[in-house]
Amino acid sequence: MTKSHTTRRAALALTAMLAGAALPAFAQGESAASFPSKPIRVVVPFAAGGGNDIFARLVGAKVSEILGQQLIIENRPAAGGRVAAEFVTQQAPDGYTLFVGASGVMSIAAAIYPNLAYHPTKSFIPLTMIANFPLIVTSPIDLPPKTVSELVAYAKANPDKSNYATTSPAFTVSTELLKLKTGMPAIALPVKSSSEMIQCVIRKDCLLAIVDGPPTIPQVKDGRLRALAVTGAERSPELPDVPSMAEAGYPEVNTKLWAGFFAPVGTPPAIAKKLEQTIQTAIKDPGVSSKLKGMAVNPGGNSSDEFRKMIDADIESYTATVKAANLKFE
Repeated sequence: MTKSHTTRRAALALTAMLAGAALPAFAQGESAASFPSKPIRVVVPFAAGGGNDIFARLVGAKVSEILGQQLIIENRPAAGGRVAAEFVTQQAPDGYTLFVGASGVMSIAAAIYPNLAYHPTKSFIPLTMIANFPLIVTSPIDLPPKTVSELVAYAKANPDKSNYATTSPAFTVSTELLKLKTGMPAIALPVKSSSEMIQCVIRKDCLLAIVDGPPTIPQVKDGRLRALAVTGAERSPELPDVPSMAEAGYPEVNTKLWAGFFAPVGTPPAIAKKLEQTIQTAIKDPGVSSKLKGMAVNPGGNSSDEFRKMIDADIESYTATVKAANLKFE
């Protein structure tokens, strides 16, 4: 063998070694065509049986059916969901760990915690929104206020009786927004759950509570609780006789909470796109969509880009409210 042949073989070997060193970034990844080849873990930052858990299981079952791999729900409730969110950012960004994030643990948390260990749109890829839903402004059935304007006037005339129930920053910020836009006084009374918020109003221990729909609507329909308005610009199909806040004269009180699927940032774009499209298909399935509507929520299924823009706008809006109301959270 000539010296030139030896030199050429050595050069080829070196080239192969260098190419091999660059392979892991590709070889270790999975193609979108073969993804998923094993079950996918879906982390829910709240206890089993809550709204976000129900959303995850309902949509997850359809996604499992479409992909041919099981979505395994893992509940990790702690610190309002922030611990679970941080946990997911530390997992391999390979598409096999997803997160069901709610507005409280994502956009609202980003607005109220300056040292949050993650960012909703920088630490995650927002895949698609599962659903959003307005909140309901409620008051005791046997107190005088029958409209939001009457509630505001009553609170101003009776500041010592004006307090509101809240179970999380999401409800606190929503109520503080109402206070900012109306000038009404009200002191926060923390409780542990939406059900306790409702009971606080029913017992007249609270003048008002701005609560999510599923636990509230049955109480309104049973005549145990008065619904004064639905946040946002549209009425709820479940409460067609209750005006929207826009109709009540307060269009800026337009809070809507939401839940959606997220993947850790760094997830390969093709796999993220496949997950986005599959989850969208699952949400828009007639059976899934009808069940979501039956829970008094609006089915989602928006694009990843639309979802990202919505979250960033949310953060900006909530940050302004927190600053204006001088709210402090631990």
